[in-house]
Amino acid sequence: MRKYIFNGAMLGVIMGGWSIFQATRNGPRDWRLVLMWLGWALSAVAAIDTVVEQARAHKIEA
Repeated sequence: MRKYIFNGAMLGVIMGGWSIFQATRNGPRDWRLVLMWLGWALSAVAAIDTVVEQARAHKIEA
């Protein structure tokens, strides 16, 4: 679990998710909000994939 929480990509996704959450609460709800959430979801998938690939590479080296 530590590998997910302390990874730089995951920290960026968490911070981005927080800012999008705030925009959802306070901002207008239109098509741009949907695109922001879609972009965040794609970033989250890419960050998780990066962590998994790094874990696999580390496991192969050991």
